[in-house]
Amino acid sequence: MSAATKDRLRPVKSILVSQPKPTNDNSPYFQLAEKYNLKIDFRQFIEVQPVSSKDFRKQKIDILKHTAVIFTSRNAIDHFFSICKDFKIEMPADMKYFCISDQTAHYLQKYIVIRKRKLFVGTKTAQDLFDYFKKHKNEKYLFPCSDIRKDDIPDYLAKNNIDFTEAIIYHTVAADLSDLADVKYDILAFFSPSGIKSLKVNFPEFEQGPTRIAAFGPTTAEAVRELDLILDIEAPLPNAPSMTGALELYIKKANNL
Repeated sequence: MSAATKDRLRPVKSILVSQPKPTNDNSPYFQLAEKYNLKIDFRQFIEVQPVSSKDFRKQKIDILKHTAVIFTSRNAIDHFFSICKDFKIEMPADMKYFCISDQTAHYLQKYIVIRKRKLFVGTKTAQDLFDYFKKHKNEKYLFPCSDIRKDDIPDYLAKNNIDFTEAIIYHTVAADLSDLADVKYDILAFFSPSGIKSLKVNFPEFEQGPTRIAAFGPTTAEAVRELDLILDIEAPLPNAPSMTGALELYIKKANNL
């Protein structure tokens, strides 16, 4: 371990998680706070703003000309069906749905009755869906998404000459964090490049100093490094697949536990 790394291993007493506060009382974050006597606060760094019906119409997308829909988040599901409601569109019974995870697929049931043969579910990442796309390459896919999104799904579909349409149905913007200007935390935990961008939008003169930064996922980690910030905690790890797991490993070292 280098001297610089050792210098950053200072005791951790407070963490700011850039996500909404969990609704589950058994959240690993609450368990982490109790176990190590930590102050853990939650604050959404980004806000989601729906695309208006007027602006969606400008995209000239005919939803019902597609035979399959790709969902990568709850936000995408909510805003997609909001658009459908505005345009009085009912999804046909034979429409196929490709969901990035079980959680996303489960949430989809809020809007439709799912027939198993019409549902294709990945385990966690976009790559999990690629085999499904390959097996169903003759579908006409609709990909409802934000104006800020990962390239993996569109790039794969385009590379394999699979017919798809990208539909921008919501915008991801920086939340107002001005009330945090004078608040200091030992660790800031981020989960998307948008969260990192929000930090810089709100605090353009941000100096990291002794503040540790945790990032979940390679694109988030890359966004941290692109701003010349020090990435102290990177998740997932082979022995810590979750953010809370990676945080706990770090805290044990930093707090000499």
